[in-house]
Amino acid sequence: MKKPEDINIILATDCGSTTTKAILIEKKDDEYRLVVRGEAPTTVEAPFEDVTMGVLNAVGEVEELTGKKLINKDGQIIRQTNGDEGCDIYISTSSAGGGLQMMCAGVVREMTAESAERAALGAGAIVMDVIATNDNRLAHEKIERIRQLRPDMILLSGGIDGGTISHVVELAQIIGAADPKPRLGIGYKLPIIYAGNVDARDAVSEALSEKTSLDMVENLRPVLERENLRPAREKIHDLFMEHVMAQAPGYKKLMTWTDADIMPTPGAVGLIMKTIADLESIEIVGVDIGGATTDIFSVFQNTFNRTVSANLGMSYSVSNVFAETGLENVMRWVPLHLDERDLRNRVKNKMVRPTTIPQSIEELIFEQGIAREALRLAFLQHKSFATTLKGVQKVRTLADTFSQEQEATIVNMMSLNMLVGSGGVLSHAPRRNQAAIMMIDAFQPEGITRLAVDSIFMMPQLGVLTEIHPKAATEVFNKDCLIHLGTCISPTDGGRDRKDGTEIMKYNITLPGGKTESGTLKFGEIMKIPLEIGETANAVFEPGRKFDVGQGKGTKVETEVHGGTVGIILDGRGRPLNLPDEDVLRVEKLREWLLSLEVYPESILKD
Repeated sequence: MKKPEDINIILATDCGSTTTKAILIEKKDDEYRLVVRGEAPTTVEAPFEDVTMGVLNAVGEVEELTGKKLINKDGQIIRQTNGDEGCDIYISTSSAGGGLQMMCAGVVREMTAESAERAALGAGAIVMDVIATNDNRLAHEKIERIRQLRPDMILLSGGIDGGTISHVVELAQIIGAADPKPRLGIGYKLPIIYAGNVDARDAVSEALSEKTSLDMVENLRPVLERENLRPAREKIHDLFMEHVMAQAPGYKKLMTWTDADIMPTPGAVGLIMKTIADLESIEIVGVDIGGATTDIFSVFQNTFNRTVSANLGMSYSVSNVFAETGLENVMRWVPLHLDERDLRNRVKNKMVRPTTIPQSIEELIFEQGIAREALRLAFLQHKSFATTLKGVQKVRTLADTFSQEQEATIVNMMSLNMLVGSGGVLSHAPRRNQAAIMMIDAFQPEGITRLAVDSIFMMPQLGVLTEIHPKAATEVFNKDCLIHLGTCISPTDGGRDRKDGTEIMKYNITLPGGKTESGTLKFGEIMKIPLEIGETANAVFEPGRKFDVGQGKGTKVETEVHGGTVGIILDGRGRPLNLPDEDVLRVEKLREWLLSLEVYPESILKD
């Protein structure tokens, strides 16, 4: 493969479950930029049963749009550049065929089993179930569950090095008794990764080696105080390539085309998030809200976490969102009086016909209310998972050492630097202001936070590109992938005594050209100040005595803020954000906020 400095033209694809996307990146004036994007239906199922056909069709669209020849007469991607022919490297990601589906097993659900789940999620897997010795299921129930789910692979962990081995060996025997069969492929053994107590390796091998394809890696929790996830994640990726991908139609051929290993789509998205956080020394949260699931990625304290909320989505799972949060919670975001029966019918129609889009402004407002709740619930799940290590001794007593109570989350919204949204409801919102307010309402960022959305969902391709060419990946991510919405400034008081109209922050913002915007933000109001994409402004924020914008209560902050399609948003609604209980007052406040940010047409909000 070429050295990074010799790479000028990059072709990348993402083979999704329904659509294969191709992007072409070129180096222009010492800078890498997106040229064009093409897409075509994924062809992993009958009648084609060859994923490379969908790849060639998507690349063919790129050819048509650019006039550049990328496929030769033999149906191969041209790998040598010559004028208007070929590319320097070709890379790909994939979630076709349902992606990577795993089960995890660990001795204690809140410790080693959770570490195994964290390793699998970070590798881009969907975790179907987590089995533990303390999960209140009998052995025969666990065996039946393994047989029923038929995962692509199982990650087994348990015990610290040098500790007791009996519990993790018992789990290995349960897996062996289940005699698990893989979801894809006939005639090969299910991959099992053992990442537990090294002293148990011989006993685990005796229980599993004949019935499964067993691999051993370093312990996920060699000691209680430390997680060692990298070896397990790397092995998951290797086995995904060797076993899972190899069984899907056409993937063996595709693997011979690429210049880097094909990566699971969610794992690649996580990689670009982690790369950006590391390169720019920032803390970041990213969300991908789809039709069936919502993935959330975060980097806090240099620790990457990913969660998959498999029951929270905007089409296939929309009824689950509705059932979990309730009509009342959805309607609290809707500034209109709508018929309840009609709304319930709309939810069911969306589930039955998942590709439909809102046909009226009222439907759009309602759908975006559901999106806020899906995002909010998914983020609550993420925060409960992204915690300090469970079971680690904090107070020097034996009882506290093995405490399984919920530890503090490492997600800190005050230190969050950037919030990135993707998925149809955010990326394709008719007005960017709608995406901004949905993210602010759902995630409730505190202090000073930049907001952005993924323009055309190219994060997977850029994620795998970071493995080969981090410079190209980050340049395209910042300049073509992200659409910067602006910066949200939200003074927080921790939910103490509040009264609408109370002055909570003075602001003075010097815009490009020397114009100054200054004034006082009052509790209960939200406003925006225009500042275009690529522009910055020097700002001084002086919060009230009880309020904090990042440097402590009552402490003045002088900083540079970044613009975007929405601009600077001053959010004085407090954290946590509490909407009025009284219906008329709630609708009145919602309309006031939405008008201030120009979220919907005035004619709708002033009726």
